[in-house]
Amino acid sequence: MAIRKSTMQEQVAQAIAQINPGDQPVVTIHTMTGPSPWLMNSLGVLGQLLVKYYFVTVTKQAVVFHKAGRVSSRPKELAFTVPLAEAGGLISEVNRGAMWSSFRFQIPGEAQPTRLNVARYWRSEMDEFIGALTGQRPAV
Repeated sequence: MAIRKSTMQEQVAQAIAQINPGDQPVVTIHTMTGPSPWLMNSLGVLGQLLVKYYFVTVTKQAVVFHKAGRVSSRPKELAFTVPLAEAGGLISEVNRGAMWSSFRFQIPGEAQPTRLNVARYWRSEMDEFIGALTGQRPAV
């Protein structure tokens, strides 16, 4: 079970190398979908069944979404990829909070942008992620 951030990032890098050996990760973040982590946690098991967990990685060529294990925090199968040139325009509503930060990402095939929540533990990587795709850093 991956607990340390560096271990999780290493596992994601290995998963990306299996898909595209010539690509390299730039920054990886762990996210969960849903309106608010506080609300989803207050709903207990039902709330946890309504959210999806992803490792989202900016690579030299694309933005790669891997499903993440609920318990093990390991990258699972590839969910989808978005070409790097398109990804910056798919981000909106970046909010940097004390405990949870969030942004919306227009996932291919979805009608509306999906809210991706990022825990404080991954905040510096989120800032780097947003900066890599939009050229702007979230306000502190």
